[in-house]
Amino acid sequence: MGTNKEIATQVEDGARLVASSSDGKGPGTALAPRRRVTAQTLAAAQRDISVSEFFAKNRHLLGFDNPRKALLTTVKEAVDNALDACEEAGILPEVWVEIEEVAPNRYRVAVQDNGPGILKKQIPLIFGKLLYGSKFHRLRMSRGQQGIGISAAGMYGLLTTGKPVSIISKTGPDNPAHYYEVQIDTKRNVPQILNGKGEGVDIPPGEAGVRWMQRHGIRWIDVPHGTRVTIELEARYQRGRGSVDEYLEMTALANPHVTLHYRDPEGNEKTYPRATEELPPEPKEIKPHPYGVELGALVSMLQETNAPTVHQFLIGAFSRVTPSIAKRICETAGISPRSSPKRIGPEEAEALYRAIQETKIPPPASDCVVPIGEKLILEGLRQLVKAEFYAAATRPPAVYRGNPFVIEVGLAYGGGPTVQRITREALAELLAESDARTLRQFLITQFDGLGPVGADKIIQEAKLKRRMNPAKLSTAEIDRLHHALSTVNLQEGQTMTVLRFANRVPLQFQAGACAITQTTTQMNWRAYGLAQSKGSLPTGPVTVMVHMASVWVPFTSESKEAIAAYPEIQREIRLALQAVGRKLKMYLLRRQRVQHEGQRRSLFLRYLGEVADAVTAIRPVDRERLLERLVAIARKKTAEADMKLDEHGRFVEDSELLDGSVIIVDERQQGEEAAAVTPQVQEAPAR
Repeated sequence: MGTNKEIATQVEDGARLVASSSDGKGPGTALAPRRRVTAQTLAAAQRDISVSEFFAKNRHLLGFDNPRKALLTTVKEAVDNALDACEEAGILPEVWVEIEEVAPNRYRVAVQDNGPGILKKQIPLIFGKLLYGSKFHRLRMSRGQQGIGISAAGMYGLLTTGKPVSIISKTGPDNPAHYYEVQIDTKRNVPQILNGKGEGVDIPPGEAGVRWMQRHGIRWIDVPHGTRVTIELEARYQRGRGSVDEYLEMTALANPHVTLHYRDPEGNEKTYPRATEELPPEPKEIKPHPYGVELGALVSMLQETNAPTVHQFLIGAFSRVTPSIAKRICETAGISPRSSPKRIGPEEAEALYRAIQETKIPPPASDCVVPIGEKLILEGLRQLVKAEFYAAATRPPAVYRGNPFVIEVGLAYGGGPTVQRITREALAELLAESDARTLRQFLITQFDGLGPVGADKIIQEAKLKRRMNPAKLSTAEIDRLHHALSTVNLQEGQTMTVLRFANRVPLQFQAGACAITQTTTQMNWRAYGLAQSKGSLPTGPVTVMVHMASVWVPFTSESKEAIAAYPEIQREIRLALQAVGRKLKMYLLRRQRVQHEGQRRSLFLRYLGEVADAVTAIRPVDRERLLERLVAIARKKTAEADMKLDEHGRFVEDSELLDGSVIIVDERQQGEEAAAVTPQVQEAPAR
């Protein structure tokens, strides 16, 4: 060991060595010692983060992670808000969606409704403040939940184009329309009003208002009341899977009471008319169920309540808690029913929480949830998918974490995939806009239900190569591809198409993370007559629609694209899928019997002429009369070939059955085929 002086000398030499090496001139490679930071310095750098500032840096959490998805999310949030507003006001919704390309990769999205309109003071807050709304603390079914969607779309538009959100809202035919240009202050999460000296503009009703809007280039579809929001943003428009077109088509399927008008960036206009003139029943707001409240939330509720006693607190704060149930909970917890809630300590609160879990309480009321209904699901599926068999099932209300929910399932079997209905012009547009690297990848990702096997069959039929660039196909190659799409039999290579919905809103992304897809994949579809590989969706011409209606849908992220896999939710999805699966199995088994009997009849009729000739040669009888009787016997023995099937697999007379759970269309043509064979048999010459 050296002296203190020697040690100090060595430290100084080491410091000089580090300094000389840090400028690149010394022999060593060591770095300069790090500067120490005090707690006071760290504290000075810390500050609050507003929610809008957080999401401005993490916009992918809200569904704005790429330009194509940003366009869809903007339209989706605006349409969802419009439908919620109309339904709450008891108005049959009519919505106009217009997308205009104003520059390369820049679009102007405008969505207008015929809803009740918005009060003037509420407009800047709704469109210029994140997490502002009326739905977060309310337990009733609605499309929006967090109060974050449309304001986030406006924030994305501001970040990418610098343009504010334009809003026009009118509450009545004789009331002025309120016009605002709003942008969000992300540092403080507050709206900034840019027009009318910070107070917006009131547009007078009548012709004066029409002239004012024309002078300022403001578009308004003439309705007595409603709201129109316009957002300009950087985006990308593309047809096919995950597009705005698909979203609107699925929205029309899940909302048959809505009329949708759509004009795409190319000027094409399309209207989805409503299928019913009746609004869905209005969902009722409920109080939280005791089973869904956690201990920390219970403590907060006890401190915030104005109820004078614990007994009254339990009755007033929760649903399904009657005076007798509240008394039983207090007795189990060992707490006096007359105790003050604000004086309940931590130990007593925990005892109260355990007592709630141990007490039998009825499930929450289900009138806060409004399912689509089996009849409307069948009608919507029939418009979307041309199939031969349709089935639907609605499960009884169930509960997860105290939140009531209902699962509905629709199934369509038969018919080709959507790829076979595409036009030559639409196919050329999709190929030109696709970002897929290979033709095979383009076919698999662009069309629902088209698996790798089907894609390979199409490519082989078109005499193309799998690794060809879709955007570089020639006109002749596109023609061959379209012909192959229309003619190739894709029944064997087709995979099940799963349509996911939550509170009547289509879910188009993150399918693998969704409880609906996971449960559908885990089902044993082989038991219901479909081919299936382990860990994958079944193959065959099958389309399944699954809808979850709930007061609070447990989405996996703020972008609301996938449902969390709670065991209670997965169980209800599985039971609903099994219900339609059993109906499908009965139909397939009966159809096989019908086909088998039809084949037997064809075999009989093929040789009855020769039998009649042989009998006539042995014994003198009337050949035509004998042949007629033999045909009658063959038809009687194979009578099932002429039968139709009902929803239980029983035979019925009608060629088409429509009731609340099943539709069977053109399930068999064996009878017609046999009838066509009969005249040829009667004239068959004897050998």
